[in-house]
Amino acid sequence: MSTLFEIQDAVAQLPGDERKALQVWLDSQADSDMTPLEEQRLLRSLDDAVRDLEAGKGVPINDVRNRVATWASK
Repeated sequence: MSTLFEIQDAVAQLPGDERKALQVWLDSQADSDMTPLEEQRLLRSLDDAVRDLEAGKGVPINDVRNRVATWASK
């Protein structure tokens, strides 16, 4: 019996929530689809967004929900 088969068998016996947790962990182990430059730009953009929110330059969540609702109804 191969190790892969044993792992597959063990995974099949996991409860749903544990199987989901395993899937999340496995996904976190995958290589990134982003290049290092893309990742750097994303992180910089997120840092900028956090600074804007901390400075009060955000849109209230209820306004966002209302806007999205109008987009979805078109």
